[in-house]
Amino acid sequence: MRSHPDDITSLTAQVLSAAIYDRRLSCREVMQAYLARIHRLNPHYNALIHLADDDDLLRQADARDAQLASGESMGWLHGIPHAIKNTAHVLGFPSDFGCHLLQGVMPQHDQIIAERIKAAGAIIIGKTNIPELGLGSHTFNKIHGTTRNAWDTSVSAGGSSGGAAVGLAHQMLPVADGSDFMGSLRNPAGWNNVFGMRPSQGLVPRWPRAEFWLNQLAIEGPMARNVRDLAQLLVTQAGADPRDPMSLGTAYALPANWPDASSLKGLRIGWLGSLNGHLALEPGVLAVCEQALSRMTAAGAVVEPLSSGLGFDPEAVWEAWLVWRRALTAANVRGLIKLPRARELLESKTLWEYDQAEGLLYTEFEMASEVRSTFYNAMLKLLSRFDVLALPVAQVWPFPAEQVWPTQIADRTMDTYHRWMECTIYATMAGLPAMSVPAGFDASDRWPMGLQLIGQPDGDGALLEVAAAYETIIADLLDRRPSLPDL
Repeated sequence: MRSHPDDITSLTAQVLSAAIYDRRLSCREVMQAYLARIHRLNPHYNALIHLADDDDLLRQADARDAQLASGESMGWLHGIPHAIKNTAHVLGFPSDFGCHLLQGVMPQHDQIIAERIKAAGAIIIGKTNIPELGLGSHTFNKIHGTTRNAWDTSVSAGGSSGGAAVGLAHQMLPVADGSDFMGSLRNPAGWNNVFGMRPSQGLVPRWPRAEFWLNQLAIEGPMARNVRDLAQLLVTQAGADPRDPMSLGTAYALPANWPDASSLKGLRIGWLGSLNGHLALEPGVLAVCEQALSRMTAAGAVVEPLSSGLGFDPEAVWEAWLVWRRALTAANVRGLIKLPRARELLESKTLWEYDQAEGLLYTEFEMASEVRSTFYNAMLKLLSRFDVLALPVAQVWPFPAEQVWPTQIADRTMDTYHRWMECTIYATMAGLPAMSVPAGFDASDRWPMGLQLIGQPDGDGALLEVAAAYETIIADLLDRRPSLPDL
């Protein structure tokens, strides 16, 4: 099969997989196409880092072709290029996490997600860029620099899975993995017009890591340009592993039949909006999300604005979140802070998280855990009335790439480096699955925004089916492609 390289990279991951298995495309042709696009675009966007040598990757592609020729198949990702997020370990690639103190550190084990993606046949070509240690929703660090938004290189790509989102949006990757603590799979997906999913707590096992029992807020998951590819990657990632004792016992399974727009009829959606003004939002964010909800209403969904908000004090959730966030982040930073020049080399937000946790009492953490438990019950009560809850996936439009974080939204000053991402904490604190789906663009038609959908407990499959049905009514949004820079 002779195809223009850009035609190959525009294929969905599942169509690409079928073309490889049918021998309409060779793994070498696929690798050549992706490498050509990466070398052409990545210098402008800085989405991919630690790229492997081209010749080595082509040798691996030839080996995959030889396997197919002998009747050997590894899985649906056989011969497909993939880059692992730089918060995960993958053998042969540095685990620097965008942090100077870890520069040159090589892992001793694959992360489980890397292990499973490799086992499905993928060829690891490199890693995707992140903020230092994955903190914050703006992808920049002192080692690898700034990842630029796929739609406008002057603004942020979001984060921490910013490199993954931009790699997808510009067809440098067929699918992408990421992780999500405070919207890190959702926010960059929304800002780059792709789909990103935070799975249910425990669905995707996490190993290696130092602590299992408490550190459940950061979760790994999939990102893709369409829902079916995203779901297929989740199948690869999900399922219990004894190395992670908190992982769930059952894997996610694909539906026998994917829904169409008619599946939206009667769907009950609770629209949280700004939580009655609690969330500071830039002009236009609510409007574009409401336009997305209007599409669903036209397809028969029932959208109910929730004047009572969460039915729980959102400021209490925020205060409990701060305790959990600083406790878990400080645990990750504790080993680094003892290294020479640590306070000189670490970014201010990393030091702030660590310093805020110094002197944190167990009783404070226990009280925050009690608030979290009560909040979970409040979310259960809401979800007894609705199939999904909806709110914006971000509170601001993509901001200038040179800005560290938004310090002001309208007339409100942001009191932490992450207050402007507060809308993402509710799914995290409740351990619920959440999805960012494309909602539309700002008034200038330059910047994408995502709508966040929160599903039922362990309702990953149902949430994916809602997203798949919604996908069928937004063809105009998904047909759009970011313009390419002058090359």
